Amino acid sequence: MKKELVHTFASQPRCFEAGDTALFGKPTQSMKAQWNVPDNRPLADFAPTIILKAKDFATEITIFNAREHKMKTEAAISNEHITNNAAVRRTLLERGIRPENLQPAEDVKKVERRLASEEKKALQKPDVLDE
Repeated sequence: MKKELVHTFASQPRCFEAGDTALFGKPTQSMKAQWNVPDNRPLADFAPTIILKAKDFATEITIFNAREHKMKTEAAISNEHITNNAAVRRTLLERGIRPENLQPAEDVKKVERRLASEEKKALQKPDVLDE
């Protein structure tokens, strides 16, 4: 059942956008502009770890409650997701963290390219262990 719900939920981008609006206090597009995220890239590729964890936590609460309360409609699941993101936002604000004021993290694609390059270099010239 969880797998079905996750698939149903994940296939509804409006749910995620509405969740972002509840979490950031502004639409996804506004955050993408603020963080200079290209239109064809997800906001999450530039989000700091605390935001990724916040979004994941809100999503897990949504999945749990949707299953627990047998939610079947997009509207019910979307409303649940908005409620959970708003609750996570309130928690962050209470702890002095304003999601929309955080600086973006390094572009995840740049990190992936750098790690791949470093791995390639390491394989070409492995460190020698001192004996």
